[in-house]
This record gives sequence, structure tokens and C-alpha cells, in this order.
Amino acid sequence: MKLSANSFRGGGHASRSGFDVSAGEDRRQISTDADAVRALLERCPKAHETPLRDSPELARCAGVAGVLVKDERGRMGLGSFKALGAAYVIAREAAAREAADMGQALDGVTYVAASAGNHGLSVAAGARVFGARAVIYLADTVPEIFAERLRAKGAEVVRAGSDYEASLAAAMDAGRDNGWILLSDSSWPGYTEIPYRVMEGYLAMAAEAAEQIAGLGAAPSHIFLQAGVGGLAAAAAAFARKVWGDDPTIIVVEPEAAPALQASIAAGRMARGDGPVSCMGRLDCKEPSLLALAALSRDADWFATISEAEAQEAMPVLAEAGLATTPSGGAGLACLLALDEAGRGQLGLNVASRVFAYLSEGPET
Repeated sequence: MKLSANSFRGGGHASRSGFDVSAGEDRRQISTDADAVRALLERCPKAHETPLRDSPELARCAGVAGVLVKDERGRMGLGSFKALGAAYVIAREAAAREAADMGQALDGVTYVAASAGNHGLSVAAGARVFGARAVIYLADTVPEIFAERLRAKGAEVVRAGSDYEASLAAAMDAGRDNGWILLSDSSWPGYTEIPYRVMEGYLAMAAEAAEQIAGLGAAPSHIFLQAGVGGLAAAAAAFARKVWGDDPTIIVVEPEAAPALQASIAAGRMARGDGPVSCMGRLDCKEPSLLALAALSRDADWFATISEAEAQEAMPVLAEAGLATTPSGGAGLACLLALDEAGRGQLGLNVASRVFAYLSEGPET
């Protein structure tokens, strides 16, 4: 494990400025207005609140006062928090058209995306509900089970390349050549509006969690957020700062094999985090999202990378606690469990700490 403090964080909310990853390109401030997002998503037939789970078992393992886990395994029947992102973007576009038949509001529209699995499911589900077509590009390393699930949602699946970056390049080419709408959960110079809205969709999850935690009476002292390109982490961190201010220590967790955010913070600019293929497949992203990086340079306190072994060793512990997931879905909790005494000291974790984390997807079945 490698822990790095965020030197751009500042000493308090007023001084938190982060760094400008690309002047004129990033939206600078992620939206934290969850009300409109939730109102639109609640119109979806399978929309429902996911549970917040109190895990005394994990608290004992981690040596802290409490561990609360937002369980996204049942989100909208898609098994992942990603259901809130692309589907929200598509629903927003469908609502803007004010069609008499919402089921055909996007007839003739094709969305194209690259995915390591869950983002593609959200695109496919949203497209199906509103009459659009979905074409999802997958790298050869993505398990076939995800391709089967995508086809079951009505998507067309195309295999392209050996990694996510190659599949994204192929999706971009297809969108440009065919006049399709590229729906990515990452962002880069010249492409920010759609990923900005994807992250906006994740606010529904963060707002639910904040309300559920408020019902228990005690705010978290530490928040662990797993990250691939950084969309979940950025949205969740921004909303946490809105609700709890500077009090929680926010730790962003990436695979050791793909430390894109940690490397970028260290460099003070967008940077790649290259490495071998990770077992944390949905987090195995070698380049950060521009928007997410800009936000996390303001809101995150620490960046952590965990090894393949540390991620894998946490899986039976989580399963025993009733929180079965994948190395991707449980990476934040895996980081908590893998901390040694030096790491706990750096993060200020002790027997009085109250930890909050997201279980971002269900197990592969």
C-alpha cells in the first residue's frame, strides 16, 4: 500500500482550490444539487433507495468504533452504482424532448460507450427504456458474463482491443464515423458535458447515504472511496464536503496497477498511472477523468493504492460480514482492512473513528 497526502487540499474549506487541470475545459465545481437528479431518477420503474449497512464485524477487524457501508449491489436491478450515471444522462435527454410516448422519446438515437461492465449496463438500460439504441465496446479482457448481461439488456456488444483505453478509442471512432452519441463516464479536454452529467447522477446515491447517516446521529470521521477514472469518488467527496464540511478525512483508493489519480496529484497535472492488468477490473483505468481529478484535488485528503493481494485478501472478510462483492466493489474497504499501524497513524484512525464506505457492486455470478 502507498499513501500520499493531497498537497492541494489546503487548510480548510475557504482555502481549498485544487489545481487547474486544463484552463477553460473543466467545469471546476461538480454539482452538489441532488434534488433534481433524484426527482428524475425516481420516475424510473426500478428506482429505489439502497440500504446503509452497519457492520460491527468490519469495525472489529479494522479496530474502529464503527463501519457504515452504502450497499449498491441492488441499485435499479443492475447490481452497481453505475446505474445512476448513464441512465440519468439518457433520462435527462428524453425528458427534455417532452415526447407523448416517453418509451419512444429517443427513437433513432444511438449511444455508444466503452465499458469494463457496469457503465455499459447503465447505458443499455437507459437506452432501452427510452427507445434508443446502445452499442457497447468491451476490451478482450472483460469477462464474457458482462457481455451476456449487456446483450440481455438489448445492447449490441463489440469487442475491441486488449484494455479499456483501446475499447474507448474504438468507441470514439465509431461514434464519429456513424454520428452516434459517445456516452463516457470519463472526461478529457473538449469532452466534459456528458461526463459532468454522469457524475451528477451519482449524487442520488450520496444524498441517500447522507440522509441515512444523519438518522443514526453521528457523522463519519473517515470516508474511503474507490476510484477508476474517479467519477464516483469525485461526486461522493463533493457531496460529503457539502454536508459535513472539512471534518471527514477522505481517502481515495486505486489499484497499485493503475494509480492515475495518485500519480496526477503527485505531478500536479493529468498523468498516466501505468501498470499490469489488475484484478480490480472496473478500477483498472490508466488515465483519470479531467473533471474528477479537478474535483478530487480540492476535496480528497489522501490518495491510497492497494496491491492485488490486499484487494483479494479482503474478499472473504467482506463475504463473511454479509458484504460479498468484487475486488473493484470492495476496494475502499480493502484499503481500510489492509492498513498497518503506520498507515492508521497517518490517517488518524483509532478506536473512536467512524468509517463510511461504498460497496459499489455485487459479486460476479
